[in-house]
Amino acid sequence: MVIGYDASRDFLWLLVQPWIWIPRIIIIIVSISIFAFKLFFLGQSKSSNIQRGLAKDLLESLTTLGPCFIKVGQSLSTRPDLIPKEWLEELTKLQDSLPAFSHPRAIEILQNEIGYPLESYFEEFPDEPIASASLGVVYKAKLKNKNTVAVKIQRPGLTYIIRRDLVIIRILSSLISPILPLNLGFGLSEIIDEFGISLFKEIDYKQEADNAERFSRLFASNKYVTVPKVERMYSSSKVITTSWIEGIKLKDSEYLRENSINPTEIIRTAVTSGIQQLLEFGYFHADPHPGNMFALKNTLGGMGHLAYVDFGMMDSISNEDRITLTGAIVHLINKDFLSLANDFVKLGFLNEEEDLSKIVPILEEVLGGVLTKEVNSFNLKSITDKFSELMYDYPFRVPARFALIIRAVVSQEGLAIKLDPSFKILRFAYPYVAKRLLVEQNEEMIEILMDIIFDKYDHIRVDRLEALLNVLTEGSDTPGNELLPVARDGLKLLISSKGSPVRRKLLMSLIKDDKINISEMQELVKLLKSTFSPISIANGFLPLLKSKSKSPLS
Repeated sequence: MVIGYDASRDFLWLLVQPWIWIPRIIIIIVSISIFAFKLFFLGQSKSSNIQRGLAKDLLESLTTLGPCFIKVGQSLSTRPDLIPKEWLEELTKLQDSLPAFSHPRAIEILQNEIGYPLESYFEEFPDEPIASASLGVVYKAKLKNKNTVAVKIQRPGLTYIIRRDLVIIRILSSLISPILPLNLGFGLSEIIDEFGISLFKEIDYKQEADNAERFSRLFASNKYVTVPKVERMYSSSKVITTSWIEGIKLKDSEYLRENSINPTEIIRTAVTSGIQQLLEFGYFHADPHPGNMFALKNTLGGMGHLAYVDFGMMDSISNEDRITLTGAIVHLINKDFLSLANDFVKLGFLNEEEDLSKIVPILEEVLGGVLTKEVNSFNLKSITDKFSELMYDYPFRVPARFALIIRAVVSQEGLAIKLDPSFKILRFAYPYVAKRLLVEQNEEMIEILMDIIFDKYDHIRVDRLEALLNVLTEGSDTPGNELLPVARDGLKLLISSKGSPVRRKLLMSLIKDDKINISEMQELVKLLKSTFSPISIANGFLPLLKSKSKSPLS
């Protein structure tokens, strides 16, 4: 049994078995050659229509070649450093959709993995799967204890198919990479290796069970997020059984409303839980598409009730990267492109040897145009589109550890915009970042916080404070509920030992040349008075109190 991915080992394994790789490589070469022929004559065209046509041909070829190639296409769809924007747009349409394998074979795999006859532990088991994807099929069944469960069974021979095709893909990639319109920061074989490691993790259902249980623990106290329970007795490396989620598919806003679901409330929960995974837990669901998330019917205080499923593709982000990413969001919003360039260096998007004085104007030109004075007015899709162009033309690359992060964030915003075209993800991201800066009182976070509050001359940026407070409450029916925790956490930080840098800069701002800076103090007092006035906070709390008095959950 093969455990994990090893490029050298798998190459030798396939090399000595020509009867396996020769027929397969002929099929692959014929399919690739047809596409390469079109690419040779049309690949240099600047026409968006022609590039989209090529992307559609690539999409069809990958789908025809099977599960491993479908996954290659999905992986490429998260790599704006590798392919042009037109190709990205087409490849993001790639779906996991293959015909189900035979039902008797599925039952055979299930019984072999569990070790008991089907009727000994299932009261009901259907004759066909309810869903079929590239790596497995899913059945809706009922256990003897009357619990309804989802049983996912891995496709037969999947390890062999993936192992075989990965070797061939790696070999062919070295041959065709010179003619592909790719902007590589490193060898294409490294991309394939990264993909292989991730894919072998995804087909280990024991690992997926561990992932699901870890994810469930992180959200154990969150009443807005549901995670299915893993039934360990009926799970193995090729079978995973979980409690059944009776949810509503996130098809579109009209479909949700027909099922008494408020799309905005579901978006709010999806985005806030996604941001929490990335910036607080450092462990996140890397494939939050509509097939892996369901709306549940009970609404909880203006938030939707969301269920996550399928935990094969999960990833972590280091604490250092998490802090740097938080700073990058702030620097992007504040149009501090020099600091943003330094963030890119820390994160690995730019080489340490790059001359940042040449990069900063590029960042400002490409990204500055999509930013406006209002934090709420821009979304990540516009940023992603511009960034794709930037990375294709300039010396940027996506570090391997960020491929899944980009996939997760872009997928989540895409879902949100699909349900509500006016949705702005930073309407939720920026307030969350601001609150984390106050709560997570370490040196790095405090430094980022001071970057929001003070300019390089130690003057208070009253306009940014005002914009931040506005974004915390905009569109909220309970502004008092939003503002009081901010005031509490801000005061806590200000009087704590860790808040001494903030206190020092605040005093330096208010006292200049042994004189009190009256104008800045007046602006600050005016802002705080208008924002935290008793009337505005009380008015904010009234709707909340009324809703609680009527709620059966209160």
